[in-house]
Amino acid sequence: MSEPDFDAIIIGSGFGGAVSACRLAQAGRKVLVLERGRRWTPQTYPRAVDDPWLWDQDNAHRFNGWADLRAFSDMWVVAAAGVGGGSLIYANVSVEAKPEVFRRGWPPEITHAALQPYYDEVGRMLAVRELPDNQLTTRTLLMREAAQACGWGERFRKLPLAVSFDTKWDPERPEPRDDRHSQSFVNAHGRRQGTCVQCGNCDIGCQVSAKNTLDLNYLAVAEAHGAEIRPLHLVHKLEPLAQGWRVHFDILEPDGHRRVPGSLSAAKVLLGAGSIGSTELLLRCRDEHGTLPGLSARLGHGWAHNGDFVTPAFYDKRTVSPSHGVTISAAIDLLDYSGPDGLGLFVEDGGVPNLAGNFVRRRLAKLPCGKLRSFWRELRGLVDDGDPLENMMPWFGQALEPADGRLLLGRKWYAPWRRTLRMEWSYRRSEPVMESMIAAHKLLSQKTGGKPMVPPTWTLLRNLVTPHPLGGCNMGLTPADGVVDAQGRVFGYEGLYVMDGAIVPRALGLNPSRTIAALAERNVDLLLRAEDGRGTGIVGALPCDPDHAAAQGLQHG
Repeated sequence: MSEPDFDAIIIGSGFGGAVSACRLAQAGRKVLVLERGRRWTPQTYPRAVDDPWLWDQDNAHRFNGWADLRAFSDMWVVAAAGVGGGSLIYANVSVEAKPEVFRRGWPPEITHAALQPYYDEVGRMLAVRELPDNQLTTRTLLMREAAQACGWGERFRKLPLAVSFDTKWDPERPEPRDDRHSQSFVNAHGRRQGTCVQCGNCDIGCQVSAKNTLDLNYLAVAEAHGAEIRPLHLVHKLEPLAQGWRVHFDILEPDGHRRVPGSLSAAKVLLGAGSIGSTELLLRCRDEHGTLPGLSARLGHGWAHNGDFVTPAFYDKRTVSPSHGVTISAAIDLLDYSGPDGLGLFVEDGGVPNLAGNFVRRRLAKLPCGKLRSFWRELRGLVDDGDPLENMMPWFGQALEPADGRLLLGRKWYAPWRRTLRMEWSYRRSEPVMESMIAAHKLLSQKTGGKPMVPPTWTLLRNLVTPHPLGGCNMGLTPADGVVDAQGRVFGYEGLYVMDGAIVPRALGLNPSRTIAALAERNVDLLLRAEDGRGTGIVGALPCDPDHAAAQGLQHG
């Protein structure tokens, strides 16, 4: 049999896939990353109404834009599509899960202590830091005031953010959020970035590259060590070989609205397509293509929406300006079940981009000098003078919900020949904790003079939206209670791994990106140790026995 094309093919380039690509490439492996989305740049980030905003999984050759919005029964899930995965659209928050969350639902070797050195390494790679005290936004100050008014002052804290800040940036200078105030620099991985000017565009692409997205660190290191990244490659089937794997995909050609089929082989395949993407791919391999019939019956079970919820509050005599500043800056930590009704909450400030201002800035940048440019400059002054929603505070948060959803393949009555991804989830078991979140948002609003308006999507329809889906390929001890083991190895199939949020077996109740990346760091480290005994070098003294490592709580170094 001929040698495989690659040592490892990684599907997806988010927090699991990027970490895996980086560490395997550093270890000398021949690595290929297949990413369904585009390689975005500050010049191509969507801004106008007719820009490529949306991704359509069924028609990806025609609609391959920025965000994948999946509508299920009573649940909407938002995911990114592009090189860098979820780091493109997340709100920069890189926070560790609480130690208590690992005491139930996880394999015994996965503890906070065991993950601590990997948490540390993720923080180093992403260069996380808090918002400087001289740049606290109106929302940050409102959060702190509200926490104190509710008796939660000691629970307020700024959050670690994967953002490059300039401590000399002055919010009082003329046009402080103009791109010209961003300071250019070359980061530790050789990629050029800028510093934050609090433009509010974190979720739709930071045009000054102050956001430390994965393409600027983990993926940059992977490519520097020979890893190849191929955007617009949509994987649809995995096939086990006598030695290794064959990965089947479509190459998307947006200009011609075509799909070109292709396949490549590898000794190992690592899934990093996210909770929805990795779970759907394995479901199709088991239930549609029949290439992986031995996958666990638990595949798709234990899916979590992580308790995401937004309650807008409106203030008559207070300017909040949610489009000014980083999207999330701070939290009120009630995860010890001290929230209303004794349930676990993590309340955050929310932000929204100024889409009108962004559109005008993009137009202005493309125009030569002249009267037309003067007109657009005057228009920019109008749309940037304040904030279209300047009196709104988007109270946000996450919660410890039951994680009782299930993903599966079904058929539509009008197209029974096609299988589509479905979700079985009922709001009923999540209702108490979501109502607790709403109660906290209402209290914070009322204590600071705001009028909360709970979205009718919840009050009338009991629908939720989550950008933080977890589970579907949950960790377990055996195939009877999980899809993968504590190292992300798929039960029953040697050389097949899941390295993303799909393996997280329960809701975390806070932003999950750092935990997903830390798990990938740990599992690739153990993979390399099993192969050649040297690992990634992140934890130089980590014993081969993970139980011993957990017991010792070894620290970075």
